[in-house]
Amino acid sequence: MKHADVIIVGTGHAGAQAAIALRQNGHEDSIVMIGREREFPYERPPLSKEYLSGDKPFERMLIRPPQFWADKNVEVMLGNAVVEIDPVGKTVTLGDDSKMSYRKLIWATGGDARRLSCPGAELEGIHCVRNRADADRISAQLDAGAQRAVIIGGGYIGLEAAAVLRKFGRDVTVIEALPRVLARVAGEELSHFYQDEHRQQGVDIRLESSVESIEGADGKVTGVKLATGEVIPADLVIVGIGIIPSVGPLIAAGAAGGNGVDVDEVCRTTLDDIHAIGDCAAHANDFADGAVIRVESVQNANDMATTTAKSIMGDKQPYHAFPWFWSNQYDLKLQTAGLSIGHDSTVLRGDPAERKFSVIYLKEGRVIALDCVNSTKDYVQGRKLVEARIAPDLDALADTEIPLKALL
Repeated sequence: MKHADVIIVGTGHAGAQAAIALRQNGHEDSIVMIGREREFPYERPPLSKEYLSGDKPFERMLIRPPQFWADKNVEVMLGNAVVEIDPVGKTVTLGDDSKMSYRKLIWATGGDARRLSCPGAELEGIHCVRNRADADRISAQLDAGAQRAVIIGGGYIGLEAAAVLRKFGRDVTVIEALPRVLARVAGEELSHFYQDEHRQQGVDIRLESSVESIEGADGKVTGVKLATGEVIPADLVIVGIGIIPSVGPLIAAGAAGGNGVDVDEVCRTTLDDIHAIGDCAAHANDFADGAVIRVESVQNANDMATTTAKSIMGDKQPYHAFPWFWSNQYDLKLQTAGLSIGHDSTVLRGDPAERKFSVIYLKEGRVIALDCVNSTKDYVQGRKLVEARIAPDLDALADTEIPLKALL
């Protein structure tokens, strides 16, 4: 049976950074990274932005060139998956029925796109945006002449895809079940701004709308039927309704978890010598007042990977990384600092009409997060307010003439 000192399951941001961090922290024994895709580790955020738009070639999305992994003596097994774990015997079973043994296992599989469950969900022309193949299929359909797109889900993935498709001149409708877009991740000020922006760009946004079925002919999508009975014509459908954490083998092996897999302060699961990192790992987050959450971001993936690598090498430093996110839509750059979970008030800094402003989230008077649109200075300085748990004067917080750093 093949053996590796450390097996990393997953070749996304978390898995790649885990291998890099292990080598950076002095790990000299064998490392094997196993991924379902046939691509070397690459960046995921550009898939719904620069890659789909054609502004960034795939080669520039590689986290490291293929030769890097060989130079670092990291074996990368592509096109395979771990389907079973024996935590007592410390072995994994792969999709091809082969087995491998390990000393330490790092689970970095992220999640799978949540699929539609309505009639017609199997029709050709329904897409998600989780990997390169997904984006390539959308591009191929656009190249073949698809003109009418319906996007189900008004989160960041859906809105980013909408912006790209409008750039290409396609007819775009966004269907959102909740009363506003970005409702799960942002306050009303930001939601209303992006709704207005997309509508001005020609996107038809349908709020509080649910999908009853996908209509089709000859096995291909022709429209999306709403609960009201209206059918919106569609040549292609993009589904952006979240992810399901890919933790089945871990849970089946006995790991604790519900929404993902539970990990402690150094990213260990409840199974001996098995860590979990990235989108699939539920952890008590200091920036959410200790609430157990999953954070779906590149920052979280990379920082959890580094925490795990150091822990495996004997340096057990609790995970305490500052959360940040970003989104590019049209010529708008959104930068988010902190987590707005549980906020009880907001302060608007700047004027959304000028397309440059920040929404500042507070809880019991303390700044806990900021959403900054085309306001990099607020983002950089606002991070320090969050980290310092500052409770500033609200009028000063809203005054754009007063730099945020002056409130520290």
